[in-house]
Amino acid sequence: MTVKMNIKIIAVGKIKEKFTKEAIEEYKKRLGAYCSLALCEIPAQDIKDENLALKYMELEGEKILQAVKSDSYVITLEIEGKMLSSEGFAQKIKELSYEGHNEIVFIIGGANGLSRSVRDRADFKLSFSKMTFTHQFIRVLLYEQIYRAFKIINNENYHR
Repeated sequence: MTVKMNIKIIAVGKIKEKFTKEAIEEYKKRLGAYCSLALCEIPAQDIKDENLALKYMELEGEKILQAVKSDSYVITLEIEGKMLSSEGFAQKIKELSYEGHNEIVFIIGGANGLSRSVRDRADFKLSFSKMTFTHQFIRVLLYEQIYRAFKIINNENYHR
């Protein structure tokens, strides 16, 4: 059974490290067989005053929400979100496809996190761990888990 859907990743900030870019490019190439994949990078606000961090987070949130279509299914990556196994994550994507969702949008916040308005827009809050990861590295993990999910959905071997 092949599930083909549109996936959009909205992330605050740019990828800087070469090894991170290479890993993401590899997973994007592999994912081409399973989904249409788009990335929307929101510029990170340059924090000049820590007292204004909440304001900067709100500005990032406004830009994030402008990139989300009203009918998209939104999954935010949040430390307080629900943790799933890889199989559970695959099942979630499969169910969303069966329910007729045309686009899944994953949102990765910036160094300040996600604004309340973005968290309120989420249809599902996902946590990869109680640990904190850099916003660049979590992108690699997300791409890898999306790829793994499609391999599971399609009953294909990933690795042993």
